[in-house]
Amino acid sequence: MLKNICHLFIFSAFLFLLSACVTQPPKEKENICAIFYEKRDWFDAAYDMREKWGVPIHVPMAMMYQESSFRHDALPPRDYVFFGLIPWGRVSTAYGYSQAKTMTWSDYKKETGNIFASREDFEDAIDFMGWFITKTHQINRISKWDANAQYLNYHEGWGGYKRKSYRKKQWLVGVAKKVDARSKRYAKQMKVCEEDLSKNWFMRLFS
Repeated sequence: MLKNICHLFIFSAFLFLLSACVTQPPKEKENICAIFYEKRDWFDAAYDMREKWGVPIHVPMAMMYQESSFRHDALPPRDYVFFGLIPWGRVSTAYGYSQAKTMTWSDYKKETGNIFASREDFEDAIDFMGWFITKTHQINRISKWDANAQYLNYHEGWGGYKRKSYRKKQWLVGVAKKVDARSKRYAKQMKVCEEDLSKNWFMRLFS
């Protein structure tokens, strides 16, 4: 009896530690300052992304909010067969924070040399989005600050955007406008807190 209780205790402790290691989404997603104060390492990763790719932080953060709500293991909706009655896989291979598709993620790893990148890692996901936004600027001449058009490229692909496939998807046009509006709100919020967030741990002791 005592042995069983010990095993149960050890198993419960293991589950507790495992749950503690899982990255939870930020509590306040509508405020980018609150997100970064809660997750300082996310700000460091976003800052590094901006330095590397020249992409303003608020644009990929607004896109990521829309794609995954900042969930590390986000999956696309299920696909159904037999008159929509039987679930059969997913509608795409998108996964993780950035909802990057498997093929595009592979291209990113090859081009950047970040071969161990994981779609469940925020630092890798935000870097991927910086890479994609930069490629969109190069291929379709879309400003890195234009969250609306950047999101349409992100959703439809560079070729799809060139063909203006989004014009047949009014729901997508509406979502892109929402992303753009959130991006602008994030940009205003960042003006309030970025200087403070940029302080290192030593400087924060005296602030």
